[in-house]
Parts: sequence; C-alpha cells; structure tokens
Amino acid sequence: MKKTPIIAASLLGVASIVAFAAPKDPVLMTVNGRGVPVSEFEYLRNKNNSQQQQAQSLDEYVGMFVDYKLKVAAAEAAGIDTTAKFRNEFEQFRNDLARPYLRDASVEEALIEEAYGHTLENVVVSHIMLDATRPDARHLADSLRQVILDGKTPFEQIARRYSVDRGSNSRGGMMGAVIPGRFPWAFEKASYDTPVHGISDVVNSGFGLHIIRVEKRGPSKGEVEASHILRLTRGLSPEQIEAQKAKIDSIYEVAVQPGADFADLATRFSEDPGSARRGGSLGFFQAGMMVQPFDSIAFALQDGEISKPFRTDFGWHIIHRTGHKGMPSLEEQRESLKSAIERDERSTLPEEAFVAAFIAKNKGGIDEKNLDKLAAMVPAAGLDSTALAAIRSSKLVAFRLGKTKTAFSEILPAATFNLGDSPEKVREYARDAAKTSLENAAIDMARRNLAEDNAEYRNLVNEYRDGILLYEISNENVWDRAAKDKSGLEEYFRKNADKYKWDAPKFKSIVIFAASDSTLNAALAYADSLSVADPAKFVEDMRLRFGRDVKVERVIAAKGENAITDYLAFGGEKPAAEPAQRWKFYSAYKGRIIDAPEEAADVRGIAVTDYQTALEKAWLENLRKTYKVEINKKVLDTLR
Repeated sequence: MKKTPIIAASLLGVASIVAFAAPKDPVLMTVNGRGVPVSEFEYLRNKNNSQQQQAQSLDEYVGMFVDYKLKVAAAEAAGIDTTAKFRNEFEQFRNDLARPYLRDASVEEALIEEAYGHTLENVVVSHIMLDATRPDARHLADSLRQVILDGKTPFEQIARRYSVDRGSNSRGGMMGAVIPGRFPWAFEKASYDTPVHGISDVVNSGFGLHIIRVEKRGPSKGEVEASHILRLTRGLSPEQIEAQKAKIDSIYEVAVQPGADFADLATRFSEDPGSARRGGSLGFFQAGMMVQPFDSIAFALQDGEISKPFRTDFGWHIIHRTGHKGMPSLEEQRESLKSAIERDERSTLPEEAFVAAFIAKNKGGIDEKNLDKLAAMVPAAGLDSTALAAIRSSKLVAFRLGKTKTAFSEILPAATFNLGDSPEKVREYARDAAKTSLENAAIDMARRNLAEDNAEYRNLVNEYRDGILLYEISNENVWDRAAKDKSGLEEYFRKNADKYKWDAPKFKSIVIFAASDSTLNAALAYADSLSVADPAKFVEDMRLRFGRDVKVERVIAAKGENAITDYLAFGGEKPAAEPAQRWKFYSAYKGRIIDAPEEAADVRGIAVTDYQTALEKAWLENLRKTYKVEINKKVLDTLR
C-alpha cells in the first residue's frame, strides 16, 4: 500500500493536534496562551518521577514544568516549529508512532497464530521450480500443472526435465521438510495449505515459480541436539572412499566403548572444521535442516545413542544424539514470529485490513459511476491532449470519506497517462490513483482521530514535539552558545576567577610531537613564525606545513597527572617510547608553570558548564518576564 501523503494531509496543522485536550480533561495552566491539560502534566510528571531515585514534590515539579513550557513557548515564538526540518522530523515520528495503532490487531494475531501453527506440523514436499524471468514462465507453469493434474505425465518426470532447482530435480523434485521461517512465506504457506498428495497453485516465491506437491505431513518432531564425526568423500577415488570408510569404522569402534569421549574423537578426527572445533557439536536442529539420511537418522536415535557409520553426499558420518526438546510455546516464539511477519509480504496486511474497515465505517468509497464518466471522455481512437487536460481538471467526485468529497482534479495532476490509451486503460489508471488517495486520506483521518481519542498516543506526540523544540531552542540559547561564544566565556571567567583555584601549580604549554628529531627541530623553528593567540589556528598551520609528521597538543597538567609533562617540566624521567609509537620525539613550546588559571581555556570543561548554567538562569528570568503563565490553583489542588 502506498503511503504518499495527499495534498489535504499536508495542510494539517501540528498545533491543532498537540493542543487538543479531551473532554473532562481540565486545563491546569496556560503558558503564553497555550493550555496544558491535566492529562499531559500528569503523564510527564509520572514519567519524571519514575526516573528519579526520589520523587519530586508537586510544587517542585510544577516549577520545573513551567520552565520547560516557557522554553517551548520561546521556540514557538522563534518559529522553530514552522521550519521544514522540524516539520519533516516531527511528521515522520508522528507517522511511525501511529503505525502500531492503525493496524487490525485481530489480523495480526491471526498471522502470528498461523505461523506458529506451522511450527507444530512437519510437512514434506516436492516441487518444480521455473525461472520466473522467462517470458513464457507463467504460461509454462500453468501448462505443466495441468498436465500433472490430468495424470498425463508423472510429477517426478516433469521435475527432472523442467525444474531449475539443481538440489532436487535429480530426485524427482523431492525437497524434504519445509522449515517454518526458513523459506519465502508464499512457498511456506502454499506448502502448509496444500493437502497430502495435493498439487498447489503456481506460487511465486520471489526466487522463481513453483508447483508444490505435499508428500506427507504429521506432528512436529521438535528439535534434537547432536554431535557428529565426518570423513569427507567428495572428489575422492573409490579406493580413497573405501579408506575413509575403514577410518570411520575404526573411529566408531572406539566411540562405542564404555567411557569413550566422543567430543575428543570429533575434535581429533572429524573433517568438518566448523563442528570439530566444538567437539563435533551441531547444537539443536529441526527436522529438514540436515541432508538425508543424516536428518532421519538423527531423529530416529535415542538420546545418548551413537549411530553406526552411514554415508551422505558429503561423506561418512557417525552421529551422537545428545538431547531433544519440543517446539517452543506460542508466547516463547511470539516476538520472533512478529519480526518475521514484519520482514515479508504479510507486514502490510494488518494495516490494509484496518484501512479497509475504517473506510467502510466512515462510508467511504470510490465513485465507480464517475470513473465511467471519466473514461467516456476518451475518444474511441485513444486518449488525446484535449481529453487528458479535461480529465486532469475534472471536478467529478473521485471518492468520498466521511463528509469529505475529493474530486479527480485533486488527485490526477500527477497520475501517469499515455496518449493513445484506451478508455479502459484511463479508467484503470484513474481508479488506481483514487484508491491510493482514498487509503492515504483514511490513514490521515485515522491518525487525526487517534490524536484526539488516544491519550497515550497524544501524550507521546506532545512529548516528542516539545522535546525537539526544547533541544533546538536550548542549543541556540545555552549549549551551543556557551561553546562558541569565546568572548562571553572569557568575560564570565574573569568575573568569576575566584571560583577556579588549583591545589597545586600546573604546567601550561603547547607540546609538539614529531616522527624524527630533525622534523621536531624544523617544527619548533616554524612555530616561532606563528602566533599562539589562536591555538586552533596554530594547530591548523602546523598541520598544513608538516602533515602527519607532526602532532600538536595543548596541555595543562599538575605534577603526577601526565608522564610527558612530568618529564618536560617537573624533573621526571623520560617515558619509554613504544616500538610502534609514531611520534617519539617531542618538546614543550612556550611552556611555563602557573599557580592559577589564567584564562577560561585553562579550566574549559568546568568553565563552559558554569557558563551554560549562568546563561540558562538569565534566559529563564527573561522568559518569565516575556511570557505570561497562569496556573489554575483549584485544578492543581486536586492533584495533591
């Protein structure tokens, strides 16, 4: 189902959604004229308290909440909520958040139960697979299926001649057990929906066209746990194969002796490198996951039993069955089944069912008679430019939904038509456009209703919307400003210099590292031609001159905090260079020991944090003067 928004949807105002307060949901406060209902306040308060070690009192939280809403009001006043960036991000979130609510839960549950039912049954099939890219593939598949149904040619003979599945065509199409979740859904569903000895309809799996015959079915065998020892025979001469048989026989004789260690034997003698490293362990597996006869032998064994040597297409095996278990319950598999449904063609079915029901509930539908009138506008010779213009601008009603009527002129300007199209083709194109637009209109209407009727959804949308605005406006006024406003930060530092004291002197310097002694000397000489007033510019100039042969770092450290500065300034031993270290040579440039910070950069981390706090405090004081806040004390008292 296409999700392209129609024009009407784009006109929906964000504020009209988030400002809505359900009936009997009194307004607790208004901030800059925007009402905040009790439900929104309590939702955020409960969420905040659940994340705190100690819950805030009501009055404490009201103060924090008002500050939060003042910042949102400032963001709205700044027009952040009208920018394309905001609207695109918010619309995407709103749509994604609404999706779980706009699905038919009964359809989704039926899909989960159907998929789970498959895990409880073992279905063995044969199939004929055709290359779907062949021009005549569908016709050939239909013809072959009919030949089989008529009994004119055996299934196996057709599989050997026509099937492109090299793994099964030589066996007359025999595939083995269908493992739920391991095959394309269309193939799996056809296999489970077809009776024993029945022939399926032609199935397109996405990998090819299939004709499936069900050979047998029965209760699931669950899963077995097993280890094995393999001696490979592929590509070997008859003599070498016989030698491998002798080897596996001797291993078997040891394996069945009392006290024998099968895992040790597998590690030493198995030629399956993947499992040999794990003592031969293959873990748990379902019926059909292994080649025959390995699969049937593993399931026929008892726990703890060791099979006699047998051969597959890979070589000679011995199996040690170590355990078994039944299939997991529905609840144990629910999440994995839901994930599988989301990954294939079933994913849209719950939404399609919801949309269809919503359209019916709101007496919506396409006007078929007007489609006929539209097609009648096409000349017998085919669509021409005059008719096309008339069709695209037609005021005939294309569809109805609730009290809304949408004309063809609103949905056809972007529709694809070709000059010369027949009336029937034009009708088909117009109907497709009407269907897509009707479904999109239904989704949009349902989403609007959801915002009005579902408090959980409405509160989440409100929270996300305000969160985006809060981040953007706070970044602009506090966080980003504090990081970039160098003069403001420096002024704040000078006014509050007494706050920043050290317990011990620190070495302040630029340390220049180099790959060689000669490069270091050249770098130090070049540094004398540069200004250190702008450290970032100094580093950039050095990088442009020396590339990766030189590294420049601004350091400030007390004795004992850094081995290199201890050596350069405090008489410590020179740190031993690592063999792979690139910059083994280094020197301090314009370094000196200082007793207290001289500039904000000397205590940058804490200074920036303090400056942010000061900026936010001043900002909030201004917001309280700028925007009016009214709290309904009677409503607030009901929350105590």
